[in-house]
Amino acid sequence: MAHVLMPPEWAPQDWLWIGFPHLADEWPGFLEAAQKQVADFASAVADSGQEVRLLVRDAANAAQARKLVSSKVTLEQRVYGDAWLRDTGPLIVEESNARSARRFGFNGWGGKYEMPGDESIGAELARDAGLQLTASSMILEGGAIDGDGTGLAATTEQCLLNPNRNPSMSRDKIEAELKQVLGFDRVLWLGDGLINDHTDGHVDNLARFVGPNRLVVPEATGEDDPNAAIYANAAKRASEFGVEVVRIPSPGRITRDGAFEPASYVNFAITTHLVAVPTFGSPHDAEGVAAIAALFPDRDTVGLPADAVLAGGGGFHCASQQMPSARDAS
Repeated sequence: MAHVLMPPEWAPQDWLWIGFPHLADEWPGFLEAAQKQVADFASAVADSGQEVRLLVRDAANAAQARKLVSSKVTLEQRVYGDAWLRDTGPLIVEESNARSARRFGFNGWGGKYEMPGDESIGAELARDAGLQLTASSMILEGGAIDGDGTGLAATTEQCLLNPNRNPSMSRDKIEAELKQVLGFDRVLWLGDGLINDHTDGHVDNLARFVGPNRLVVPEATGEDDPNAAIYANAAKRASEFGVEVVRIPSPGRITRDGAFEPASYVNFAITTHLVAVPTFGSPHDAEGVAAIAALFPDRDTVGLPADAVLAGGGGFHCASQQMPSARDAS
């Protein structure tokens, strides 16, 4: 059987897919601001020297995006539900020294947000990239897992063991499927994700690998940080698993209309030359971006406003999916 490995996000990339927000119902009162913030993210990556393929839903959205983005950004008109390509796009692996794509079952984040095109866009992007596609019937969004490039994955029990995803699959069966399809032979199970996370606790909003066996976990800032216990539990589990844990500041208590927002600097996007960190108008923004910049001395790191993107339920990492470069066979 061919050896399968999912490259870590910091591996060289050929391009980055980004989804342009377009559904007004999903971004009530925030659509235009979210489009501007995603466009600024796309432009920053493109201007850093990496190809960006910004997906737009129709001609009107293409015209709107073109007004907002750098001339270096390529627009692709596609049918997709909304911007969250981390979850709906293809997952690229290395298999026998060649790239291929994986797609898992998708049920609208546990049946909560079902939008036309989200079930098909991953296979379509993989096909048009010329990649062989392997499908799994297990329900899994890309933001629910994070890998370190050595076969180690991190996820959360809140999401992968949620009865709205795979009620007939045990933890062992889920681990076996992750190994079979993506090549992960070790799984770090964290507990809950952030409070009020629309995704049922995706790990890419809680903890991210920044090197082999090296995991970033936020640390509470202030006694009123609603996720303090969640951060502490994640750091404890990772450390007991034998993973090196690096703590960075959290944005602290961020609310909208009286409800806690799942704001996280950990939803950064790692690209070939640039790390894009979401910011929220928090007094901790500058120190959060600086802490992440210190982890990526080989790249530029930039903080970009993402409060309107968060209003739709995610961040820059959620709205993007990378195409890893093919490894030199020599």
